[in-house]
Amino acid sequence: MKIVVLDGYTLNPGDLSWEGLEKLGEVTVYDRTSADQVLERAQDADILLTNKTPLGEAVLKQLPALRYIGVLATGYNIVDVKTATEKGVVVTNVPGYGTASVVQLTFALLLELTLHVQHHSDSVRDGKWARSADFSFWDYPLIELAGKTMGIIGFGSIGEKVADVATAFGMNVIGSKRHRTDQSHRPNFRWADIPDLLEQADVVSIHTPLVPETKGLIDRQNLARMKSTAFLLNTSRGPVIVEQDLADALNEGVIAGAGIDVLSTEPPAADNPLFSAKNCLITPHIAWATQEARARLMEIAVSNLAAFQAGNPVNQVRS
Repeated sequence: MKIVVLDGYTLNPGDLSWEGLEKLGEVTVYDRTSADQVLERAQDADILLTNKTPLGEAVLKQLPALRYIGVLATGYNIVDVKTATEKGVVVTNVPGYGTASVVQLTFALLLELTLHVQHHSDSVRDGKWARSADFSFWDYPLIELAGKTMGIIGFGSIGEKVADVATAFGMNVIGSKRHRTDQSHRPNFRWADIPDLLEQADVVSIHTPLVPETKGLIDRQNLARMKSTAFLLNTSRGPVIVEQDLADALNEGVIAGAGIDVLSTEPPAADNPLFSAKNCLITPHIAWATQEARARLMEIAVSNLAAFQAGNPVNQVRS
């Protein structure tokens, strides 16, 4: 069985092993595959694994040998699942592998926004503390999280873990989700629709999947609902935010700051408006990328393929 990995470098830049996959077939791993290379590299493959290399309708219709697509991520919008299903191709994804790491980065961004750790460390190295007349030096407002309200848009497995940590910090939590579940075990929690959540939260953290209803959700109108002292965090999908609207909101003081790990185009254009926005932290899509999370992703991806080969597909996605 011929297995082709179209873009394996981000999953495994050299610190993991493809050995588990190699036990399941003849494996060819490409670090990266451009759009004009996909057909040639995938032509005779029975199995394709892809992280961010798109597999659209036109490509899928030209791959007669293809039986299985394993998406090396949770989001699977890079695959035309409808066309794949019509061709009898099974598509799977890898849910849940990065929850702990995404939660960790969410709060890394928030803590940086509230305490400006890097700025103050740089200030010490620049000699500002040494020149201070006082034993304690700061030149940015320092903000405590206890008593503040965290609004979580997308209250799935990641959103729930974010709520756990927010509660540990002494925060109140507002959740928004299409299908509400019992959260009676959570102190200081309530459900709200998105407009109410945006108006009441001191921190808004986005953990929703990218679907038609969430694309462009955080636009000028919804940003205007937020407190001028509020922070916005996004570790979900870039297109959930209208980037020019967020840049304008930051530059005009509509909200106080933002911490962003994902952008609408990745890698981004050099003139992305958020690059020059005030008090905007941007990390290069790293929430998923701890070695521990990537190792789990590899393990689940191999298990997905093994289950398919055994005739019992798991983590299968459908249109």
